Amino acid sequence: MIASNVNWNVVLNHYTDQILDFALNILVALIIIGVGFKLSKWLVSLFRKGMEKREVDFGVITFSCSFLKIALRCIVIFMAVERLGVKGTSIVALFGSAGVAVGLALQGSLSNIAGGVLLLILKPFQVGDYIVVDGTSCEGEVAAMDIFYTKLKTVDNRVIVIPNGTLSNSNLINNTKQDSRLIDLKIGIAYDSDIQKVKQIMMDVAKKEHMTKDDNIQVFVSDLADSSVIMGLRAWVSTEVYVSTRWSLLEHIKDAFEKEGVEIPYNKLDVNVMELKESKKEPEEITENNE
Repeated sequence: MIASNVNWNVVLNHYTDQILDFALNILVALIIIGVGFKLSKWLVSLFRKGMEKREVDFGVITFSCSFLKIALRCIVIFMAVERLGVKGTSIVALFGSAGVAVGLALQGSLSNIAGGVLLLILKPFQVGDYIVVDGTSCEGEVAAMDIFYTKLKTVDNRVIVIPNGTLSNSNLINNTKQDSRLIDLKIGIAYDSDIQKVKQIMMDVAKKEHMTKDDNIQVFVSDLADSSVIMGLRAWVSTEVYVSTRWSLLEHIKDAFEKEGVEIPYNKLDVNVMELKESKKEPEEITENNE
């Protein structure tokens, strides 16, 4: 009985020490994760401030910070797992085999990361640009660019989230890349209108708007359609006022045409009611012979 008691005490002491050591390692691992995550957050913040002082593009900053944050947290987790007694080589092998499996399962996400890198290198747009994704209904101002997605803010304040892989493989139209844009208007007038008078009206209206150069304003006959003469107007304006200037031109040209009596043809159906005059005839007298 005494030997049995001694053996149990040895076993209990042995496992108690192991449990205490494992619990201590878990505690240290949790401390490593807690402190490491806070330290990584501080490093990312410091990195962001440094890039902002150098006036790096905002999209590059957000993408780089997202990538750095994930990388630092992976290192912290690696250190915490190693503290639990798992060898570094085993962790690397585990991550390698898991990486292959995860890579096959997350091909779309990896393509988004690669697409984000391509967008940063090629720079087809920056945060603040207004872009249109050709072939889709997606368009808006670039609000943010993350490691996986790019966010667009529409004119009615909605947010469109587009995967970077899709953007990198799509045709993009950047409406605000250049400092100036060309306004190209087409307006139809009646065939009996005075062409020279109409050209002067459109030129006078255009000169009152915010054009970059008045001598670049062009007013011309663009086409001869079935029911109207198509007048064209081209003028360069600052990109910032492109939309408002285009609206203003259309409104003021319409008002000027009405004032000067210039007709703008449109599809309509005219119904002319004609009165038919019936010829009135005197009734013939019928005479009866009662013989």
